[in-house]
Amino acid sequence: MQQIRLPNKPPYSPHPVLNLGFRIFFLGAAVFAILTMLKWSHLTFVTRFAFDGTHQMMPFYWHGHEMLYGYALAVIAGFLLTAVKAWTQQSMPYGYKLLVIFVPWALARVLFLANGININTGTLIAAASDITFWLLTASFVILPIYRVRQKRQIGIVAKLLLLFIGQVWFYVALFTQNNNGMHMSLLFGLYLIVGVVLTIGRRVMPMFIERGIATGGEVRQKVKNSDLLDRLSLLGFFAFMLSDVFLTGYRWAVCASGTAALVIAISNLIRLKNWYLPEIWSNPLLWSLWLSFFGMVIGFFLFVLVPFGIINHSLAMHAVVISGIGLMTLAMMSRVSLGHTGRNIHQPPKTVTVIFISMTMAWLARVVLGWILPDYYFATLAMAQAFWIVAFLVFVASYAGILTLPRTDKLFG
Repeated sequence: MQQIRLPNKPPYSPHPVLNLGFRIFFLGAAVFAILTMLKWSHLTFVTRFAFDGTHQMMPFYWHGHEMLYGYALAVIAGFLLTAVKAWTQQSMPYGYKLLVIFVPWALARVLFLANGININTGTLIAAASDITFWLLTASFVILPIYRVRQKRQIGIVAKLLLLFIGQVWFYVALFTQNNNGMHMSLLFGLYLIVGVVLTIGRRVMPMFIERGIATGGEVRQKVKNSDLLDRLSLLGFFAFMLSDVFLTGYRWAVCASGTAALVIAISNLIRLKNWYLPEIWSNPLLWSLWLSFFGMVIGFFLFVLVPFGIINHSLAMHAVVISGIGLMTLAMMSRVSLGHTGRNIHQPPKTVTVIFISMTMAWLARVVLGWILPDYYFATLAMAQAFWIVAFLVFVASYAGILTLPRTDKLFG
């Protein structure tokens, strides 16, 4: 007797925001980006970086942790919990299963906002929540990749595992009051996240640019990648991270770090040249991506100047962070949120230009004005914070509906 196969049960989630990872994590990350910058502004201008060293972490470490392991990891989680479905054709978490991943991240952020720099029982709960969040995220990303044996994703898998190590490293240093350990773990996490951005950017930017200038669904111009540039960028980045995080006590390592930064900057500048088409300037979803990559390139050129005392390490780092994490994530979220909700990527909200210009102004205030006007550090810092907040406020206002409403084509996702 022939068996009758029943159709698969259609997917269900209690709300559209839980249909795919990008929805809840992009929205949560954007709201948190506003709240954490407001808190950072309070620590900057109200408490004036007050720190007594007793059951407290340095304000700079609080800020760094929440920007990297809080905001940036949420965006990466949202992107990968969505993209891996397309890469592997495997189901990804949705509905209550997705909520189980999101809640630990959100709980940790609430506790860190409430506690500020104070270390207490809430901080311990936040640590456990953060580690749970990333273990769940990494597991749900790595398992489908393993099932289909996608060897090309091994770089992403390695970075996810290393980010877990960085997160644990930070908390061990925090609870043992090891400031050097916290500093090193934050740099380690920062460079891993930038490495993820460079990897994903290399994969998706050519496709986004080609499709972004396509007419009638047909790609008119091709942009190219280069295996040689990929290897140079990867080797340079590995050498830079090794020397800038682990070998800072050696004088020669400072020069090695600058040399590696030069290799990264040049190889990615050539990449940008290969990706450049004049038509990108008519589409904010394209020029924002290109400009964010260019800002990272400038940041690595600035790292070349650090050994000569021309610029300080913090400014070079912020040049990379604001462009590579701030502007790049906003550009990615703005584009992905349209494509994965069935909307026209050629017709983004008119406010996206305000979003990207605001983040660009934050970069200029923090890096350029911070460099040429060192005596006005707090004024330029306040400007950068204000522009950052404006960028994310406009993003939330523009995309909250897109991220919380069903797809326009009625499909699940």
